[in-house]
Order: sequence, then structure tokens, then C-alpha cells
Amino acid sequence: MAPEITHIESVEFTYPLEDVGTDEAGFNLVYDPGASTERALYGLRIYTDTGITDKYVGGNSPGAAQINMFADYLVGRNPLEREKHWSEIKRALRKYDRMGIGPVDIALWDFAGKYYDAPIHELLGTYRTELDAYASTYHGDENGGLDSPEAFADFAEECRDKGFGGYKIHGWGGSDASRKLDREIETVRRVGERVGDDMDLMLDPACEYETFADALKVGRVCDEQDYYWYEDPFRDAGISQHAHRQLRETLDTPILQSEHVRGLESHSDFVQANATDFLRADPEYDAGITGAMKIARTAEGFGIDVEFHAPGPAQRHCMASCRNSNYYELALVHPNCNNTQPPVYKGSYSDLLNDVKGGRVPVPDGPGLGVEYDWEYIEANQTGSKHVYN
Repeated sequence: MAPEITHIESVEFTYPLEDVGTDEAGFNLVYDPGASTERALYGLRIYTDTGITDKYVGGNSPGAAQINMFADYLVGRNPLEREKHWSEIKRALRKYDRMGIGPVDIALWDFAGKYYDAPIHELLGTYRTELDAYASTYHGDENGGLDSPEAFADFAEECRDKGFGGYKIHGWGGSDASRKLDREIETVRRVGERVGDDMDLMLDPACEYETFADALKVGRVCDEQDYYWYEDPFRDAGISQHAHRQLRETLDTPILQSEHVRGLESHSDFVQANATDFLRADPEYDAGITGAMKIARTAEGFGIDVEFHAPGPAQRHCMASCRNSNYYELALVHPNCNNTQPPVYKGSYSDLLNDVKGGRVPVPDGPGLGVEYDWEYIEANQTGSKHVYN
């Protein structure tokens, strides 16, 4: 008899980031000694009549709101029919960005792994069980942390000495980003001169530059220093195929785009339009492991690489199942504060900088996601926003 979903629970909870604040615009996380920033995530549990509960922790409030629109559809259905559910929910959310699919699809993959007593990467087809990681920094600050080109270069050396093969800069933001270009350019150059012979270097301005011309100015310095990729530089927000084709044709540094377009078709169009050299995929953003792996296979068909966004157990399983992927993003890291990992993992799983040995991370080998969540912590820190679907 086929398994059946009996009910679903979604709980919002918060956790603190110590010595972390935001920049002048209030959006980018930066080092800020003595400050404490509260982040909100969601704990999702999908209960089945087998006694197996599929779980995932992550997501955001817009995605959680979308779950309200389709959770009732899943109750009473077979949790193993992921492809069917993915297609139906995708259509149901056709007027939205579909970010609500990700956490649910990941939880359904967690169920499948537990049902078949296998890690998710084994169900997808294992290619490797250890991943090379790159250190992906917090944004530049004005608070004595990553506050100068020299500080970014010093931290790059520290990450190199820890064994990381790659280092990605998130520079300074704010409404006057263009006036900060000299410092940004000097950072790109200083880091390149200091560790460029030892590490693959990436730059991600996170759409801060105000003009295409600004993006060109910095990109030409990336060319000079032989950067590995240049990602989401300017205020088009990473969505214009035409603009990024122009950028790609003007610069030598490979372009990495598509973090901010959603879904298989938009990613495919970016490649077909010659608007990127690498594809970005994220199992949380791009409709789950199902959606992210569709993007990865599309990239493989076009003969290019897919780079998974952000750290997490779902990302590790996806990357472990791909030949055409280079680096696991360990983000966000800083010499003076911890990264943004929520304190919800029991056991050895960690994305903290000092827990990564030799610049490589293992892929969980337990059933499903292969991690155990601390639900006592989640429930003790819940905000009161809890939804039950049955």
C-alpha cells in the first residue's frame, strides 16, 4: 500500500547573529561588534502514515505564505510522487515566484531517503562524497572587520592557509555604491596580488553597482587579476539577459548569473541567450532539489557548469550528484564572527568556517538529508507563527 501524507506543520522561529548588524542601507549583513541581529527561519515537518516524518529547516516568509496556498493539496497524497506534486504546485503558483515549492520538495526528498534507507545523493546518483569549498565573505563593513582592501586580502590569506581553494568577495553596499568603486577596485586588485596564484577568486557585488559602466570598471580589474567569475554586479538585479550578454562580450572574466531568476525555463533562456558562463541553482530558491537538479542537467546539456548557491545539506546532496559543479559556497564567513548558520543541527553537521578541514566538506551519508534537527530549539524559539494542515 502506498504511503500517504497525513498532515503538515510549519513553524517560524528566530535565532540571533552575534556581532552582526546591517550596512547603511539596512539590507546587507555586516560585522558590527556588540550588535545582535535576529533572523527568522521555518521548520517544516510533513507527517506520513508510515511513521516517517520528512523535515527541512530554512525558507523565508514569502515562501511560507505560498505554502499556505498548496499544502492542503498534499494531504492524503503519496509523498513519493515528487515529480507529479512538483508539476501541479508549479502550475498552482504560476503567478508567483514559486519559492514556496523549495522547502516542501526538499522535505519530500528527505522522506524518500528515509523510506529507502539511503542518502539523497544516492537516490540522485552519487558522483562524489566530498566537496571543495570556497570561502564566501560577509559584505564589507566600516567597523574594523572587512573594512579595507588590506583586511580582505589578510582574510583571503587566512582562508588559503585553512585549505580553501577559492575565495569570494562581497564588497561594500549602500545608495552611494558608485562612490565606493575606488575602494572596491583596490580590493579586487589587492586580493588578486596577494593570493591570486594560490586561489580561485570570485567577486559578487550583489547587484550594488548603480550603472553598467560601474560594472565594466570593476570587471576590467577582475580581468587584470584573472578572477574565476564575476557575479551579479549591477542594479538590473541579475535578470536582464541582454545586459549580461553585453557584459559577457566585453569582459574576459566569466560571468555567473541566474541566482535571481526563478525556475528551469528562465535559467535555460539565460544560457541560450549567451548571457552567462555559469548557471546558479539553489534547491531552496529554485523549486527544491527537483527543480535545482533540472537546472543542473540543463547546464550539463549546454556543456557548462552549475554552481549551487549558499551552504546547506540539500546543496551538498545536489552538488554530490553533479559532475559539472566546482565549488561549495561556505557563506557568509568573516575573521571576527560566525557565519549565518542557525543553531539547529545535532551531531557533526556544520557550515562554520573553523569546522571545515582542508577546504573540503563531507556530504551527509545518513538516510534522507542525513542531518538531525534540534526541534526543541526550534519550538523554544518559535514566534507564534505556526500552521498545521490536515
